[in-house]
Amino acid sequence: MDEHTFMVNRERAVDYLNSLEKVFVNDQYLNWDPENRIKVRIVSARAYHSLFMHNMCIRPTQEELESFGTPDFTIYNAGQFPCNRYTHYMTSSTSVDLNLARREMVILGTQYAGEMKKGLFSVMHYLMPKRRILSLHSGCNMGKDGDVALFFGLSGTGKTTLSTDHNRYLIGDDEHCWTETGVSNIEGGCYAKCVDLSREKEPDIWNAIKFGTVLENVVFDEHTREVDYSDKSVTENTRAAYPIEFIPNAKIPCVGPHPTNVILLACDAFGVLPPVSKLNLAQTMYHFISGYTALVAGTEDGIKEPTATFSACFGAAFIMLHPTKYAAMLAEKMKSQGATGWLVNTGWSGGSYGVGNRIKLAYTRKIIDAIHSGSLLKANYKKTEIFGFEIPTEIEGIPSEILDPVNSWSDKKAHKDTLVKLGGLFKKNFEVFANHKIGVDGKLTEEILAAGPIF
Repeated sequence: MDEHTFMVNRERAVDYLNSLEKVFVNDQYLNWDPENRIKVRIVSARAYHSLFMHNMCIRPTQEELESFGTPDFTIYNAGQFPCNRYTHYMTSSTSVDLNLARREMVILGTQYAGEMKKGLFSVMHYLMPKRRILSLHSGCNMGKDGDVALFFGLSGTGKTTLSTDHNRYLIGDDEHCWTETGVSNIEGGCYAKCVDLSREKEPDIWNAIKFGTVLENVVFDEHTREVDYSDKSVTENTRAAYPIEFIPNAKIPCVGPHPTNVILLACDAFGVLPPVSKLNLAQTMYHFISGYTALVAGTEDGIKEPTATFSACFGAAFIMLHPTKYAAMLAEKMKSQGATGWLVNTGWSGGSYGVGNRIKLAYTRKIIDAIHSGSLLKANYKKTEIFGFEIPTEIEGIPSEILDPVNSWSDKKAHKDTLVKLGGLFKKNFEVFANHKIGVDGKLTEEILAAGPIF
């Protein structure tokens, strides 16, 4: 949209907010790194939106509030009120507008609280790289010895589950910055999925749901107020938003040293990616830009089959610059810190969806533990065909035959065909990035392309 249309929508939102008896104003921070903290003000019409952002952003102390001053960014959330569909550029009664020059965001016609969270994350993806800071859509945790790991992955790959680990400190579950000094969480809270949540499966998230936590889209008994987490009648996307302090092993302040491991998670429903692969720098960039996972979607005739999903930098909806810009920054940071890249498949093994089985969470946890401890670096490796991954020949506590997918498939021809098919999907997806030259004389682009599947 143009500047004029933004102002029309802004006026509409402000007029609506001004017509109310009461509005809520939150003054909060983004980014736990004090050097690069951003001040945000959220003006909203609903207590729900105010409490949601209170939980999700960093909460200032009373002293900080007194001297808060002018915010760096302001959100006008008039989500209950529609935009005017006859306004130029409008395609529905919903409009979510970001104006980077004015440092303002306007929300009309949607009451989904995630719009505020995502809007601010997009702003950080614009502001931070200008300061040579890498903004990342990732989970992050730290071991007792100070070793930090980053977890990238699209929805349903296990990012929140694997970064919330009993034996490690949680730095954050979703949004981070990597600076000259280390990593910092952008947020002050967690936004966890709670579909089929149980005390046994995810005790930390279960215990974080208490007074002050916002639950979204859940169904509960109106008399006892007991929630039925298995009820998906509203949507599968049921969520809990709680302050990060509600997780007992959260590291407060949410900052840590430079990461030693960068873990890319994929839920491969095609069943051909190894449970774990060690990546070189160019491969890490290739797979970071690709942002692959496979969803299992039902087709018209009811047959469920895998479909590949690619989201650049594991967060295409939020990035503001060309994906290769973030990838080059990631490679530069990893190289200077000597970090190792890994690709972990939390999906299928022994066949595609419908034939094979989902890799056991216990096995994935053992793999992640071996990455954290550094023992996986010492394993013996062999190279796979097509993708050219380095895969370990054995990991303690994991059946060796699943480490190389070809061994766990009974139908070897089907394995090869599926592998070639997936390689083709990666190649096709990468065509859009291939003509964007980065590095000296476009050398970096050539290196990244060479790291993709070859057949």
